[in-house]
Amino acid sequence: MSIVKNLPFEWLVGLRYTRAGKRSGRNSFISFISLISMLGIALGVAALIVVLSVMNGFQKEVRDRMLSVLAHIEVFDASGALPDWHETAREAFTNKAVIGAAPYVAGQAMITRDDTVRGVIVRGVLPQEEPKVSDVASQVRQGSFDNLKAGEFNIVLGGELARSIAVGLGDKVTLIAPQGQVTPAGVIPRLKQFNVVGIFEAGHYEFDSSLAFIHLEDAEKMFKLPAPSGLRLKIRDMQKAPEVAMQLSTVMTGNVLISDWSRQNRNWFAAVQTEKRMMFIILTLIIAVAAFNLVSTLVMTVTDKQADIAILRTIGASPRSIMKVFMIQGAIVGLIGTAIGVGLGVLVAMNVDVIVPFIERLLGVQFLPKDIYLINTLPSDLRWPDVWTIGGVAVVLAFLATLYPSWWAARVKPAEALRYE
Repeated sequence: MSIVKNLPFEWLVGLRYTRAGKRSGRNSFISFISLISMLGIALGVAALIVVLSVMNGFQKEVRDRMLSVLAHIEVFDASGALPDWHETAREAFTNKAVIGAAPYVAGQAMITRDDTVRGVIVRGVLPQEEPKVSDVASQVRQGSFDNLKAGEFNIVLGGELARSIAVGLGDKVTLIAPQGQVTPAGVIPRLKQFNVVGIFEAGHYEFDSSLAFIHLEDAEKMFKLPAPSGLRLKIRDMQKAPEVAMQLSTVMTGNVLISDWSRQNRNWFAAVQTEKRMMFIILTLIIAVAAFNLVSTLVMTVTDKQADIAILRTIGASPRSIMKVFMIQGAIVGLIGTAIGVGLGVLVAMNVDVIVPFIERLLGVQFLPKDIYLINTLPSDLRWPDVWTIGGVAVVLAFLATLYPSWWAARVKPAEALRYE
């Protein structure tokens, strides 16, 4: 209490005006409007924190699932085949950021089973080298990645792809390569029967529904390549992939091309960033609407308290002090609303993985069909810099909303205000 009593009178009056009045219905109504403004700010802040956290989580989750299958950096020869991948890998390891390298063959084919035909991306790999650059081996849910052996023509399929053509472990599928064989009877497509020895689940619909792995040597025979298509690299910090790719381009010999993961998915990540900015702007406008409700609250307060203002002026309060009273009142409403919104938003954002499944079970719906949104869970990645930015914007908007009513209160003339009192 002693601390409150030692406050400047502007703070004491401002705090008193913030509390609900009990003497008249008019005071109670003003306090009710003030409460609505506070709750509006709180809901706007909470909504913005939750939405940005979910969008950050969505971007991070899709990116991580992509990079569990894709390489951070790919090095490939302009001719379509990398003559000596061991030498290229040795050159890559001269950069300390590179921690893994594995050769690959990439091609497109048709996969058939009975009357079912699907397009598929075929990747030839070395089972003992692939874990150095991707997590596919650990994502195999049935069978084993090590069953890919040279000359046995075994294949590991994505889970969605296996379900779409109705195959399981031990079944046989046929791959049809687009490069045909020229015979006197015409062009005959090359096809080869493979044994399904594994099914993986990357959690990314695009890969689970269209990707198949075979042994590197089998892929070279299938696509008639004299050597691997290129080399896949893993680096310590995937965020530095563009920088490392630029560095590698200066040390790599031969006619090689280098591409990093951010280039391969540039359009998708750019679209997510644009959507995130637009959502920030839209939801900030919601906070602005709630904040500027304070204008009406403070204007009503100034109208109701004109006699009080006049008395304060007659006992020596300056117009500047009167402005401070109402700016403090509005700022307190904005600060409390922002604090409630930050607390609520952080609480929801940190428990989205529990709240959303509960709502889905309750309503019997699925918010993220995985064939549309690539993932089927709603992730959340709470970033504290975003929280502080949102809170700061809300407080600034609330403060700006106090300027006009406070300026109007400072212009009240004591004689006119007390004339009818």
